[in-house]
Amino acid sequence: MPKERVLITGGASGIGAAISERCFEDGYEPVIIDRIGNGLIADLSDLKATAHALQQALAAGPITRLVNNVGMVCPNSAEEQSFEELERVWALNLRCSLQCMQALLPAMKQAGFGRILNMSSRAALGKELRSAYAATKAGLLGMTRVWSLELGRFGITANAIGPGPIRTELFEKANPPDSPRTQAIIDSVPVKRLGVPADIAQASSFFLDARSGFVTGQVLYVCGGMTVSVAGV
Repeated sequence: MPKERVLITGGASGIGAAISERCFEDGYEPVIIDRIGNGLIADLSDLKATAHALQQALAAGPITRLVNNVGMVCPNSAEEQSFEELERVWALNLRCSLQCMQALLPAMKQAGFGRILNMSSRAALGKELRSAYAATKAGLLGMTRVWSLELGRFGITANAIGPGPIRTELFEKANPPDSPRTQAIIDSVPVKRLGVPADIAQASSFFLDARSGFVTGQVLYVCGGMTVSVAGV
């Protein structure tokens, strides 16, 4: 019997790679679109390149699970955040997610089943030097809620994860393990450690499961408790 397929954008490294590995362990066939790796290679910030990669992915059959994981930050102060940076971040973090959902939606509707998982961020609640990033990640939460309302009648759920500080290669480049700034971040986390990609993969596994059909329109902050005092109930 063919495995059910799950599309993971940005699945070649970091959090995306951990989710891909967990999906394989859970019995799915991961379909990865990324700029690097052994999957479908595409620049997902480009509209036409994304459309072509999605066409390739769907040529092998329907996909009823989607993880919109790919993203970029472009950190800058509110005063100096350029419109070019804003447009680049918007294209990858937000437009790409909508484009992927629309491409997979017909197969989900036909199957009467679908799981959509959007990778937001704790930064959606506010973080310095993140005007473009926080705006797009907050926008992703808004789209998650809209999709849950519109698509629930078709057996399709839409949820989001908001990671806190996760120890990835990109994180450690910006925050060296021996840096006082990194220690300050760890000290601010109630569980007193950084997250690891497997923490996000664990949460993803729940949302992608066929048995999670009564959970939709939700955001789960996987952040070691950092959002307790700032996130709404």
